[in-house]
Amino acid sequence: MIKRSFIGLTKPMLKYEALDLKTPEPTIIQEPKKVSLFLDKTYGFKDTILLKIGDTVKTGQKLSVSENSDAYVISTVTGKISSIETLAGDYGKTFTSVSIEVDENEEIDDQFKTLAAEPTLDSAINFLSGVPGKPAFKIFSDPEKPINTIIVNGVDRDLLVGTNQYVIKSDIDAVKNGVRILKKITGIDNILIAVPQNMMQDAIGGGAQVVTVDSEYPATLPAMMMQSILGQILPAGQSCEDMGVCFLSAEAVASIGTAIEEGRIPSTKTVTFINKDGVKSLASAKIGTPVRNIINAFGVTLNEKDRLISGGPMTGATLYSENFPVLADTDAIMIQDRDNIPFISDYPCINCGECVRACPANVPVNMLVRFLEAGQYEEAADQYDLYSCIECGLCSYVCVSKMPVFHYIKLAKYELGRTTSAEATNA
Repeated sequence: MIKRSFIGLTKPMLKYEALDLKTPEPTIIQEPKKVSLFLDKTYGFKDTILLKIGDTVKTGQKLSVSENSDAYVISTVTGKISSIETLAGDYGKTFTSVSIEVDENEEIDDQFKTLAAEPTLDSAINFLSGVPGKPAFKIFSDPEKPINTIIVNGVDRDLLVGTNQYVIKSDIDAVKNGVRILKKITGIDNILIAVPQNMMQDAIGGGAQVVTVDSEYPATLPAMMMQSILGQILPAGQSCEDMGVCFLSAEAVASIGTAIEEGRIPSTKTVTFINKDGVKSLASAKIGTPVRNIINAFGVTLNEKDRLISGGPMTGATLYSENFPVLADTDAIMIQDRDNIPFISDYPCINCGECVRACPANVPVNMLVRFLEAGQYEEAADQYDLYSCIECGLCSYVCVSKMPVFHYIKLAKYELGRTTSAEATNA
């Protein structure tokens, strides 16, 4: 998978791994006794709370904490609410966590079923934003950013992950139905399915034009696909949506197709599990299932100082508890053995230039990181192309000094975003 130049004058070549022709079915994770569902917003003292501890909920029921917020989750189980609390995430993000004690006698909420007969963008926004794959429907209703192209990602963004490839191989009929529904509710006919070269035949039945992406990392990141597929270079500081392009995962599109076809909101997430040896397997778990249940299902022991990661080895984020739930956009769970965790240092940059050679966006990383270390974020953005970074993590991977360059960059973008929001609020 990994090739390096002997003399170090070219960047390392990291290859995505294609799924085997005979991919085994995912391991079914037993339904837990309690699930935790995350809303992307928190509630304040002035909010009218719609849920309370002790309320009973049905599978497929829409749950909103406050009538003043449009944030919601769909209950993936039938049971009783046992807790509602605010949790802190990375980079200042906060969630409202709703925990539900599971009742073995499942009841299905049928509110969505009547809407599925005549799907609209409004019904998708109000009921399907939290399906497996977590499609962002709201961008289709933003008049300031009209979308003209949808790219269905049949590839996975990080190494070792195979979730979306599996969906293309195993559920192409649902993808086809999802493509049809998207065309109907958005009015967008230009829909493409992006897959690796070896999966073209699998994707042909998906109801959209099939395009291929390179097998070299980070070819599947949106900014790279914009250039390779559409011939458009993403300007620094802009999003793909700013240029009229929306990326949806194959799993999200399949979930849309299944929901409309069956009149029932899907609640089961496919996850790639990567054990300590780098061996990957597929698992199928209810959204809200504790990560611990997946670890136990594969017989892996999580020792002290082992690292638990949501995502792949290049861009994944550390989880600090086995009780963290599987979310609608959790594509992979990875465990790094404590003896094999890459060393991170506060040693300064030695100006070797490896990061510059590795960077696919041609950012002068060796200069950028000096400003980021010093907290001079505005200077980094103005002078050394901070916003041109596509966040692939190659700079940290090749860093001779073992600096966490990738995390410096993410922190800088977060801090600048927070400053910009504060200035806009106080203007």
